[in-house]
Amino acid sequence: MKYTNIVSTQTLEENLDNPDWVILDCRTSLADRSLGLKNYQENHIPNSFHCHLEKDLSSEITPESGRHPLPDFAELIKKLHAWGIGKNTQVIAYDDASNAYSGRLWWQLRAFGFDQVAVLDGGINQWIKEGRKLTTEIPEATPKPEAEQFNFQLDPDEIISTSQIQQNIEDKSFTLIDARTPERYRGEVEPLDTVAGRVPGAINRAFQLNLDDGGLFLPAAELKQQFDDLLQDESDELVNMCGSGVTACHNMLALEIAGITGSKLYVGSWSEWIRDEKRPIATG
Repeated sequence: MKYTNIVSTQTLEENLDNPDWVILDCRTSLADRSLGLKNYQENHIPNSFHCHLEKDLSSEITPESGRHPLPDFAELIKKLHAWGIGKNTQVIAYDDASNAYSGRLWWQLRAFGFDQVAVLDGGINQWIKEGRKLTTEIPEATPKPEAEQFNFQLDPDEIISTSQIQQNIEDKSFTLIDARTPERYRGEVEPLDTVAGRVPGAINRAFQLNLDDGGLFLPAAELKQQFDDLLQDESDELVNMCGSGVTACHNMLALEIAGITGSKLYVGSWSEWIRDEKRPIATG
């Protein structure tokens, strides 16, 4: 069976030694770039490799970019091959932040045309809560022979640019969904970026709403109803944003679980939008 959005802890445990499964630990900290790797070295789910948000899934910030610009694709693809990801591989990603970071990997692989990727529902927190095994052992990667390697190629249509966001304020050709918390969306607080507010016309869906009280994704039917209520008068084409193009992927994942497919990502998000003070800002 192919998993393309979420997978349960039980299913992952049953496949820990499956040679066709590759598990990636995406734990990170926006306050301490080294913490995710430290946590991985202290303990992790068996047979998982560490995938770094800044080093693997992003590149260095530029004066024009947001806080998590797209990675060097050639380098990331080398790493994906080195981890042993091939044409028939099932990739599972997890973190300790409600899938806020593993969702970025999920999106990145799909943007490369690879859809056999899912996140661990509840992440390592759920795994620990259920008393499942952890280890400090670092696994050895087994790259696939060249004939079995997947041809990762970026689909540029999966990515929305700042100029498209600016044009959409006039055209309203797509619906822009902002995954930040309501107080950040309204511009009342801004803990990470230098300017508070939102892109005019964006609607708000904090990614935390996709989860139940235990940190698991809501059932598909419930997510579908919530998104239908949110989007009832909006365009069918959906674009997701957040502060830096990371937690927006969580809403993309929730949409997929709900059966609402084909949404896209504004990678630069708010932290790129505010790089030019001439771009309009809404508050309230």
